[in-house]
Amino acid sequence: MPDQNNIFKALSDQNRRKILHLLKERDMTAGEIADSFNISKPSISHHLNILKQANLVIDERQGQSISYSLNTTVFQEVLSFFLNIIDKEEVKPK
Repeated sequence: MPDQNNIFKALSDQNRRKILHLLKERDMTAGEIADSFNISKPSISHHLNILKQANLVIDERQGQSISYSLNTTVFQEVLSFFLNIIDKEEVKPK
């Protein structure tokens, strides 16, 4: 699994969670993402970089623009991590 600290850091910010929610619907450019926020484009770039470092977002150059999409593989790994914690908690003797 990718670095959990980076993942949890990325998920800890409301703006980054909103970006992930937007990307759940469709792939978007940074400009399209920025249109959904009332913050500067450099701030959006900063949030996207943190999401990329956590491997939660993949970027792909398409001509002169960059398209961002969710990395669903990492989300599956994070979900598996939580499910394993729950399973371990359920088997613990009381």
